[in-house]
Amino acid sequence: MKDQVDIQEGRVELKVDGQKLSGTLLQPEAPVPGFLFVHGWGGDQEEDLDHAEEIARLGCVCFTFDLRGHAESDARRDEVTRQDGLDDVTAAYDYLAAQPLIEADSIGVIGTSYGGYLSALLTAARPVRWLALRVPALYPDTGWETPKARLDKAEVRAYREQPRTPQEDRALAACEAFEGDVLIVESGEDDRIPTEVILSYQSAFKRAKSFTHRVIPGATHAMRDPADQRVYATILINWLEEMVRASRKSYR
Repeated sequence: MKDQVDIQEGRVELKVDGQKLSGTLLQPEAPVPGFLFVHGWGGDQEEDLDHAEEIARLGCVCFTFDLRGHAESDARRDEVTRQDGLDDVTAAYDYLAAQPLIEADSIGVIGTSYGGYLSALLTAARPVRWLALRVPALYPDTGWETPKARLDKAEVRAYREQPRTPQEDRALAACEAFEGDVLIVESGEDDRIPTEVILSYQSAFKRAKSFTHRVIPGATHAMRDPADQRVYATILINWLEEMVRASRKSYR
């Protein structure tokens, strides 16, 4: 990776609705873009740390964190609603945006699966310049306050098997209004996110400044194969490097 810089790493605790979220802040030593990572359901921030370190070395501030109901608070997972998840992501975004090194109009969000869904929703509430979604999920708007773990799996599966529009889905509505740069990475052998979901997202980004779609052939939803993980890392880092360099040229 070119133009690498030294980075500082610090552990962080955020409080949301009386709950503690554990996070890790990685940052260089000059005003730069910031990137927020949002892990998937059942995951944690450890999945994102390697990518965050690579991006921090490009000269960016990166923040990873654990959604409530995960990692140290996984005992409460059955109680967590989608509103709780969105509140967590919003709090994490606000923490990142408040860092003195951050360029206010240069914040990106990188979400996986459920984290991608939450990331799309976040764009309706906070300014986001870059949005990278790996295997982003979709859920029916109904049952918003139902704990995520208790959603009817058959209903969710059926919902994903049909194309959806911004008029019937709040996450897609947020995507329709989004005017930044977008990357969607699809797994070729995904057993949870059918092609209809990816097509629904793709159709919704009508106002995006740029749209990039990549498919990793043979990759599963969880993408446990190290070879597939390396392919994804290459796609993500190359795209972000292009976005960051383009943004810096615009300031010259």
